[in-house]
Amino acid sequence: MTPEGTHGPEAVTLTMNPTIDLCWEVERLEAIGKNRARVRSVAVGGGGINVARHIARFGGRAIAVHTAGGEVGLRLNRLLDEEGVDHVAVDIAEDTREALVLFETGSRRSYHVVPSGPQLNEGEGERCLEVLERFLGGCPFVVASGSLPGGLRDDYYAAVARRVREAGARLILDTSGPALPAALAEGVFLFRCNRTEAESLVGRPVNSFDDARALNEHLLTTGAAEIAVTTLGALGALCSTSQGHTELYVPPLPGEPLSDAGAGDSMVAALATRLAAGDDPVGACALGVASAAAAMLTPSTESFDVDVARALLPQVRTVSRA
Repeated sequence: MTPEGTHGPEAVTLTMNPTIDLCWEVERLEAIGKNRARVRSVAVGGGGINVARHIARFGGRAIAVHTAGGEVGLRLNRLLDEEGVDHVAVDIAEDTREALVLFETGSRRSYHVVPSGPQLNEGEGERCLEVLERFLGGCPFVVASGSLPGGLRDDYYAAVARRVREAGARLILDTSGPALPAALAEGVFLFRCNRTEAESLVGRPVNSFDDARALNEHLLTTGAAEIAVTTLGALGALCSTSQGHTELYVPPLPGEPLSDAGAGDSMVAALATRLAAGDDPVGACALGVASAAAAMLTPSTESFDVDVARALLPQVRTVSRA
């Protein structure tokens, strides 16, 4: 509930398959003998939870709806409470997953080991939709981000899209896998994809702005999305609307890139925050590119520095195309 006299959240996020990310540091991984490690961090992860966390760090407010099961789920809830993330958990029978991030301090490389997660049943999936619906009346944006766990129908995010639209809210979708085509067939407000997800949709490599433009135009003309954002790694991102296409170039980084694990969630959080504030899609996407760049300067899945993102924003070069 929103306290009297305060504004509601900019977004409610949905995370069907969250994780607890255990980040360990080692000097160098060795095949023989023991690898002595130091615990670097223990934090809750998962697309929608990360987005809600970053929206709050931008000064906004978001509510994270997520699943939680077993002893790991209890720990997940406790960690979110301690962090101060506004969240609502939906109980499930199986244990929430744990993921391992190994950071080699010598090479400064990160290795992410992520299990598939629990199996959900139809009733658990329906309860998540019911909890989500409780917040749709006073919330302009819904962010559905991350993979679907096993056991749910491939059209689950399509059902989310229908309920969001019927409630008069707008859906920002960032997912991959079998659930993606059905959701796009239903239509969403904004769809963000990386090159891997883009390639799965078109069946060929997506390496350039021209490649991204072909995909984005298809998404717009078929009604799959009103705004399409395709990211192209170190090159940047293409933001497309009915008004045209804008190429956004990654600014020069002030340090060595360490990991791209949190880049996508950082971008989506910036998009949701600025769109909720009334920015145009290109302006919102520019902050998204700057935030993704800032995220690459952090190891493992650690949160990016908001001040670094804001400092990089003026250096995001944009080129508009008809």
